[in-house]
Amino acid sequence: MTSSNHIQARKTLDKIQPYSPGKPIWEVQKELGLDRVIKLASNENPLGPSPKAVAAIQQGLAELNRYPDADASALKKAIAAEFNVSPQQVIPTNGADELITLISEAFLEEGDEVIVPSPSFSEYDFGAHIMGATVVPVKFIEGFEFDVDAMIAAVTDKTKIIYICTPNNPTGTYMSKPDLDKLVEAIDGVLVVIDAAYSHFADAADYTHGIEYINAGYPVLTLQTFSKIYGIAGVRVGFGIASEPIIQSILKVKEPFNVNTLAQIAATAAIEDTEHVKTSQEANKAGREQLYKAFEELGLAYIESMANFVLVQIGEDGEKLYKELMAKGVIVRYGKIWGLPDYVRVSVGTPEENQFFIDTIKSLLVKQA
Repeated sequence: MTSSNHIQARKTLDKIQPYSPGKPIWEVQKELGLDRVIKLASNENPLGPSPKAVAAIQQGLAELNRYPDADASALKKAIAAEFNVSPQQVIPTNGADELITLISEAFLEEGDEVIVPSPSFSEYDFGAHIMGATVVPVKFIEGFEFDVDAMIAAVTDKTKIIYICTPNNPTGTYMSKPDLDKLVEAIDGVLVVIDAAYSHFADAADYTHGIEYINAGYPVLTLQTFSKIYGIAGVRVGFGIASEPIIQSILKVKEPFNVNTLAQIAATAAIEDTEHVKTSQEANKAGREQLYKAFEELGLAYIESMANFVLVQIGEDGEKLYKELMAKGVIVRYGKIWGLPDYVRVSVGTPEENQFFIDTIKSLLVKQA
């Protein structure tokens, strides 16, 4: 009997790059021997989790010998009440990432096409490639604004899904309601996924998370997460809202206990924690302004953001500056992964964290000059 380590994996895996998360604080501390490290790389809520979610988790610990509710019925009802839809229009998932994979498994076949803005969230590409579909990137126009006409023009008879990340990660820009109106009205037989993970931070008058298109009967799914404004990224829970037939199709490929008990309990409590949401929104808005002011003083170009991060242009020595920031205990996200080697994406932290980052980059730029 012979053995071989050369098992042939699927060809489509050649196109897949594993997701590269930001380094955790402990790892950077250990690697660089630093006492203080601040993480402004993963767009987390610097104020911490919803207090109501934490209390709910503590109360639910004694029931962990039981399997989770496979239907996540209490959570579905809470989400449905928040968005004024029926529970049958809601699907909770193990983070929004899982939902993107499930959408791909439910609607994509080999040879299909998926249209994505570029640069945007890498999981759209992952979901497409895992099913053997082709990704059709559509570049942003100047200022990282969505090119709606180019997206419409990219649609072919092979197009199955269009992803619109709004506000977009990593740029912080959004697609206005008039542009979204134009898009959904121009296409037929294509699922439009509106990734509204950062919607709670968007305060533009013409912003929409897309629920009205679902109510009007368009083939639209809006995707959200509890990882950002609600501050419970550690328990992994996201959700989608769409018409009942779209949700039913996705349910066919969902694992039965995909959202764990603590995630369900935490999210059900967090969605009703309006005080935590409001405080987080106010802190984020003030933090963005703090960063904008500093970037203007430093002469750094930045993109005005509708999210909880800011994309800033730090120059042709971007990688060097990114590494120097990390050496000083500031973790940000380097833009090279999005084809933006002269940019970094900075998550909005607490006022103290923002100031530590500002002081650090200022000292590095002065030294560079």
